Amino acid sequence: MKKDLNRVRNIGISAHIDSGKTTLTERILFYTQRIHAIHEVRGKDGVGAKMDSMELEKERGITIQSAATYCTWKDHNINIIDTPGHVDFTIEVERALRVLDGAVLILCSVGGVQSQSITVNRQMDRYKVPRIAFINKCDRTGANPERVTGQLREKLKLNAVMLQVPIGLEGDMKGVVDLVTMKALYFEGDNGETIREAEIPAAIAAECETRREELLDAASMFSDELMEAVLEGTPTPEMIREAVRKGTISLELTPVFIGSAYKNKGVQPMLDAVNYYLPTPTEVENTALDLSKDEEQFAVSNNPDDPLIALAFKLEEGRYGQLTYIRVYQGTMRKGDTIVNSRDGRKVKIGRLVRMHSDEMEDIDEAPAGDIVALFGIDCASGDTFTSPDISVSMSSMHVPAPVISLSIKPVDNKAQVNMSKALNRFTKEDPTFRTYVDAETNETIVCGMGELHLEVYIERMKREYKAEMEVGAPQVSYRETITQRADFNYTHKKQTGGSGQFGRVAGYMEPLEEGNYEFVDNIVGGTIPREYIPSCDKGFQKALEKGALAGAQINGVRCVINDGASHAVDSSDIAFQLAAIGGFKEGYMKAKPVIMEPIMKVAVEGPTEFQGGIMGSINQRRGMIIGTSEEGTYTVVEAEVPLSEMFGYSTVLRSLTQGKAEFTMEFATYRPVPKGVAEEIIKKAKAEKDKK
Repeated sequence: MKKDLNRVRNIGISAHIDSGKTTLTERILFYTQRIHAIHEVRGKDGVGAKMDSMELEKERGITIQSAATYCTWKDHNINIIDTPGHVDFTIEVERALRVLDGAVLILCSVGGVQSQSITVNRQMDRYKVPRIAFINKCDRTGANPERVTGQLREKLKLNAVMLQVPIGLEGDMKGVVDLVTMKALYFEGDNGETIREAEIPAAIAAECETRREELLDAASMFSDELMEAVLEGTPTPEMIREAVRKGTISLELTPVFIGSAYKNKGVQPMLDAVNYYLPTPTEVENTALDLSKDEEQFAVSNNPDDPLIALAFKLEEGRYGQLTYIRVYQGTMRKGDTIVNSRDGRKVKIGRLVRMHSDEMEDIDEAPAGDIVALFGIDCASGDTFTSPDISVSMSSMHVPAPVISLSIKPVDNKAQVNMSKALNRFTKEDPTFRTYVDAETNETIVCGMGELHLEVYIERMKREYKAEMEVGAPQVSYRETITQRADFNYTHKKQTGGSGQFGRVAGYMEPLEEGNYEFVDNIVGGTIPREYIPSCDKGFQKALEKGALAGAQINGVRCVINDGASHAVDSSDIAFQLAAIGGFKEGYMKAKPVIMEPIMKVAVEGPTEFQGGIMGSINQRRGMIIGTSEEGTYTVVEAEVPLSEMFGYSTVLRSLTQGKAEFTMEFATYRPVPKGVAEEIIKKAKAEKDKK
């Protein structure tokens, strides 16, 4: 059976924490008859939501891993990925958006555009993902979809236009008015499965007329036919939908829908909107690099009959071995076919091809272009491209943020040691933002991640899934070092130990680099350093960047320029020039006035207005810089930039300060120099650690 690509939608559901992503997905699965009973996220009934299949997810009531499923709605096949809202699991959102064609951005009708909504929106912009907005929780006290639509325009700079008007709000929410058909929709039955169409209530008829005018104004910018029809007073629903679709796909319009997933209202019209307004796989331009033509960029064809191009975007260790989630961009993937991993050229045979439904799976024989499926038992890394054997192509990679926090972990015995290394091996392969290494000096195993919760979840999973008991050290901040001024160096490395010795002289200067971590510039003229030793100098500088002289932290933001040197016909070698470069770097480094940099986090604290003074005080005590505050009803949002080192244990402080009524989110913003007093403390501590060894 050939799939009609015009009836396929690949969508992601993304939002700030607790906006109702998983609750909405649960309703979608119920209305599309993929599940036969609705369960809530914090599974009081012992079942929990379908898409939160991990024990930890059910306990904490949060999504940790993105889960994929598919359903059918009105002859359209929809692949859905439910993503986490917590910033610590940002890579899950990142890789989902990398392979999706469209997205649903959920917003809370009370909280509006929150800090994480801004991050998710930025990720959607990065991958040029068309989106529709769904304002959820309209049954809550303080719900105001109109204000949230205004925030979409102001804070996210989206051309947001309402396609629905609510019939009643808060406890009185009865349904919505569809501004395209000008009909009132009521959701009846035990779970809102029956939709009743009716005339618009007289009380809101005038508002609906005004809103429809706004919709027609915005939509007619994308269709001359609609503009003419509006002037003649004869626009049809089909014309409006066509124009809104054009605007949405070109990222110039964001249609806004309204509802309450928990109260089963407004979900089906939102599903209709996915079919109407979000793009098909053929309407999104995806590019790949042709490795046989010097990485020349070209657009993939989306044609199921062309050679295969597919991207592995997520790995998971299932009960039966590694599960690899794949998005097919071109060609058709068939069971039994041989495909090639373009990263290492290895050929693999497709043994089992499945379609995922959270943690369940269905076997299928083939997956055409535009589909999202999973493969079993294939060894590969996240971000690998698979192709037919006759082409050499790679999809462009995704953005992976650098980890900002680390912990030392130590297994309690040998059995735990074996289990821990198995777990670390799996988690680092699955999650590119979770990294691990062994500290050469202390011999400790260090794990790095995006935040306290991120590492906490992985340590908990090691204990539960791998029975690896361990002792966990105090969290460490990933400091960096950099230089603040230009400094010259001229270093000669000489060593004579009978037979041929070592000789290399490297001269030049280092200076601060505005953007990027490191740059090497070769200004050697007249062959004072032979050409074959230039890469050795580069290697030496890179090695010197690994540990700074102040706190032993990695050095960033340095341009190393070599403009002179000397060599010896017998004694010069690769290693001699590497050591000369390291010596030259050390000589110039202290002259270049180095400073220690620390990660600064963007923090947003939300809590009742009465606690605003206390919240701001707690941020100031932590060397925080308040960027702005905004009041929304009885709630206040304080946005600040705070050093990560000051944020450990903040959740406990915030809870006791606000009687448990406030919450905060944080994400990495930038690196900045630390104040002098703090720098001295860090240097002292680093020296003490070194002496202890």
